[in-house]
Amino acid sequence: MKVHPYVVFLPTQQKTKILSAIFGSRSAVDTLKFSLSQGISNKIYQKDLMKELPYSNKTIIGNLKSLTNLGVLMEEMEKTEKDGRIIWVKAHQLSDVGRWFALLLAEEKDLSEEEKAEILQNIFRVYIKWVKTLSEKLHINKELLEKIFMEEMK
Repeated sequence: MKVHPYVVFLPTQQKTKILSAIFGSRSAVDTLKFSLSQGISNKIYQKDLMKELPYSNKTIIGNLKSLTNLGVLMEEMEKTEKDGRIIWVKAHQLSDVGRWFALLLAEEKDLSEEEKAEILQNIFRVYIKWVKTLSEKLHINKELLEKIFMEEMK
């Protein structure tokens, strides 16, 4: 059996709400999968979700609002032209936290080498920040951690 190491960094105050919102709803999971299929850094639009997913507009809007309020998605307004008129549309994009959750659903074969490299760098950066903060709380000498890092990177 091949195993994939999953890493998820959760905001402490909202972890239960986020996990419930995502994994308590098939439509929320499908929204994250759709976002992955569009490219982990690309924007998604409500109209595209409605075309591709078998859920009502009300369900999709509810998921987008919930995932945005929890910080899984970021929302912005975009100005576009349609039939000679200027209209505003909401665009959603995975936040850093949202990317971690979406990646839980991803198959390694579906990710490009560049995406894998970016993921590794982001995991490493977040982990180093966490280790730094924890080491300060525990009064661990940073030079000791740096020495361990250098030994392991040889």
